[in-house]
Amino acid sequence: MLIRLDDLRGPEVAAFLEEHLEDMRAVSPPESKHALDLDALRKPEITFWTVWDGDLLVGCGALKELDPTHAEIKSMRTAAACRGRGVASAMLRHILHEAGSRGYLRLSLETGSGEFFAAARALYEKFGFVVCQPFADYKPDPNSYFMTRVI
Repeated sequence: MLIRLDDLRGPEVAAFLEEHLEDMRAVSPPESKHALDLDALRKPEITFWTVWDGDLLVGCGALKELDPTHAEIKSMRTAAACRGRGVASAMLRHILHEAGSRGYLRLSLETGSGEFFAAARALYEKFGFVVCQPFADYKPDPNSYFMTRVI
């Protein structure tokens, strides 16, 4: 697996992210869908990476700076056919390393509270994330699950 910084211009990345947005639309009400589209991911405070297995796009993840000491994980996704192969763990280790090298003290995330998101919550717990209150611009939402960890 190769993790690379991505400029979000490739058609395979656009298709991969569209699948992600479709999944989020299917399992989250509109007011609880916090997945970002291509334009939102291109903002200067966001760094986006893709995970490749040869020529196959198998995952992605992003890091959004909230302030000089706090960042948020965005757009973590693994291709359905590649789940259980360590793609998400590799991406999460990469994001944690990058966050630490940038000097962030805390890394937070929002994921869903439903069954569809159970594997994601378990992954984050495995990496030391704990439940927290809403952060940044998030509001309390029964469909959201907020987690954080000190770096």
